[in-house]
Amino acid sequence: MRLLPPPGRAEIIDWLAGLGERSSGAERIDSMELAWLAHQVEQRYGVELSDEQLERIATVDDAVAVLAEVLTSHV
Repeated sequence: MRLLPPPGRAEIIDWLAGLGERSSGAERIDSMELAWLAHQVEQRYGVELSDEQLERIATVDDAVAVLAEVLTSHV
């Protein structure tokens, strides 16, 4: 089975755009987007994010960092 690499900024922004219109350059992730992001990670990687991990995600850059940490340690 081939493991997927952690998502980068562009991929996370694409995932968030799947929820609806997002203003260009928006950095902050709101609660609905965070729930959607967690769902995308679970669907694509089979990994459930903990409450502590979710609490650390407030911006797109936070999401990139947390997901890289979680997905590389999950292997």
